[in-house]
Amino acid sequence: MYQVIARKYRPQSFAELIGQEHVRTTLENAITQGRIAHGYIFSGQRGTGKTTVARILARCLNCVNGPTTAPCGECASCREIAQSSAVDVIEIDAASNRGINEMRELRENIRYRPARDRYKVFIVDEAHQITSEAFNALLKTLEEPPEWVIFLLCTTEAHKIPTTIASRCQQFSFRSVDFAEIVTRMEWIARQEGIETDAETLGVLAQAGEGSVRDSLSALDQAIACCGARLNASEVRALLGVFSLDTMGLVSEALNSGDSRRMIEIVQELERNGHNLQHFCRELARYFRNLLVGRGAGAGTRLGAASGPEQELLAAAAARFSEEDLTRYLQITLDLFRELQFSLQPRFHLELGLLKLVHAGKLLPIEQALAMLADEPAARPAAVSAPPPSPAAKPRVGPSPFAMDRERKSAPAPLDPADWRGRIHTALAELGMTFTADAVEHSEVTESGGTLTFVTPKDYMLAMSPADLQRAVEKAAGRAMRVKITAVDVATASRPIAAPAPRPAAGEGEDAARALDHPEVKRFQETFPASQVRAVRNLKE
Repeated sequence: MYQVIARKYRPQSFAELIGQEHVRTTLENAITQGRIAHGYIFSGQRGTGKTTVARILARCLNCVNGPTTAPCGECASCREIAQSSAVDVIEIDAASNRGINEMRELRENIRYRPARDRYKVFIVDEAHQITSEAFNALLKTLEEPPEWVIFLLCTTEAHKIPTTIASRCQQFSFRSVDFAEIVTRMEWIARQEGIETDAETLGVLAQAGEGSVRDSLSALDQAIACCGARLNASEVRALLGVFSLDTMGLVSEALNSGDSRRMIEIVQELERNGHNLQHFCRELARYFRNLLVGRGAGAGTRLGAASGPEQELLAAAAARFSEEDLTRYLQITLDLFRELQFSLQPRFHLELGLLKLVHAGKLLPIEQALAMLADEPAARPAAVSAPPPSPAAKPRVGPSPFAMDRERKSAPAPLDPADWRGRIHTALAELGMTFTADAVEHSEVTESGGTLTFVTPKDYMLAMSPADLQRAVEKAAGRAMRVKITAVDVATASRPIAAPAPRPAAGEGEDAARALDHPEVKRFQETFPASQVRAVRNLKE
């Protein structure tokens, strides 16, 4: 009968184990020194070797030559443990044996000595499934078991193990297996099975496992069943639903050129070919992550989950973007992936997300914006272009967002701030509102942050109709503005109206005064009249 690759090539000793050196070293030293604990908790993601290490430890303890770090594999105990048929090594599936009655039965079984072997080992898989009542029933036994009993609790969710249980056991956290180690392992297995393959295909299979050796080997088994003794990368991608770097390169090219239309066309092609859009978004997030790693660490790094040729392609693509851009792209893609999990219109969400990527690439770095504010206004032309980018940054074409915003706001003819009253008076006269025009003539008019403030003597307040003033302001300014009317006594109105003092910052004192008097802060407030300084903090404190 055929045996799947994941079971056929399951490690039978610590020497065959990959990716968990910290666990292996600790357990080997414990066996050598005779410091074997009565309870262990093995936690980590699926397929990283938790149950495998539990069986290897049971073989090391019960081997006829044991306790030893290198079990013989030939004695009856070693063979039976490998086949999961040993009398004194009991494997329990906690997902289906999670109640208090099963734990009471286990507690009764513990009282009896091993039938043949040195230790009676209980391997509890998915231990987090055990109920709180069942754990309480096992608590005292787990704390002080007989000398011949060892508990091995395996779980993918260590946070669900009660602290009263965890405190009575030694805990080992199993890590995701390194990409290169998985590829090396599968390459060896392919040679043993007589399978022709290459580094690119093995890289695709390792990526599908996402750090899980068992998942990667299951994907290898599936690929062999589909493609036979010769594996091809394109066929394996189609089988597993993995997108190639060429497909992801279309997104990076559209980003590099700022082509929104191409982004929409990419989504249309995905939809037409029946691809899962959520899966595409997940692969896109992994792609941007690899670009970010390649941008910072170079093409030869082991941090990127890609084969050697793919890492060179990723490094070339990453060189066209800055780290700031790639960081924004990755964050937007992760947010998009989370939204797609609950979206009733995944295509619309994906299109919107890809367009956000395009617009995020057009953002001006804050360093360039501050450098522009530091320049003298007279030295800048009307349409300010972004300064030349650094070699690491993507070139930007056209005026900066600050310049475009100024052009947009200054589209109507600029008005002389001292002539607001005259212009509004003229507009009121043209509209036939003579009484309101007379009231405006006796008022003080100031503009701040898009708001016109009318300070009018109380004797003229009846003629100051907000609706009439709004019409006159739109006619005089060419755009809608907010209108504020304030009544004052005649004596107060006769005095010139001073500009409002800036709002004091929170935490008044020497630091706040020095910050508000800084030339760059004043220049920023002049550029953005509606801005306010809310707080001042001394970074040296």
